[in-house]
Amino acid sequence: MFQDYFLALLEWWKINILLKTKPYNHLFKEGEIWWCSIGMNVGVEIFGKGPDFSRPVVIFKKFNADSFLGIPLTTQPKEGRWYAQINFGGKERKAILTQARTFDAKRLIRKLSTLNPDGLYNLQIEFIQFYGPENLRPTPEELESGAVGNPNNLPH
Repeated sequence: MFQDYFLALLEWWKINILLKTKPYNHLFKEGEIWWCSIGMNVGVEIFGKGPDFSRPVVIFKKFNADSFLGIPLTTQPKEGRWYAQINFGGKERKAILTQARTFDAKRLIRKLSTLNPDGLYNLQIEFIQFYGPENLRPTPEELESGAVGNPNNLPH
């Protein structure tokens, strides 16, 4: 098992080196869905798949021509408030809100689709609801149980 992981890590590093030397040549916009070379990550961080360690990512917020906040997608059926349903290409997908992160535009491979304005708006609402201040305040139960201040006691 360790040998397989090590070999995959070596393959990712080859891709990583190519990405670092790749020029910025993609024009991208908020609401677009791109194949993005996510790579191999640590622990619960989402991995890319295939030879270029990629997966579809929604361009959630464009910061500049070189970077954006992206939300990786999955076709696996998932439930929970940390997943937002989106549809494109006639298929239902889940945006994995807990995996939102800043990406460099060099990771973009090719554009897949664009969310319609309602789809992007709904994703924005779910993102705000998930990360909004009302979810940062402890519940009365958390206060009573002493979970506040101890991250190991908070519900996931």
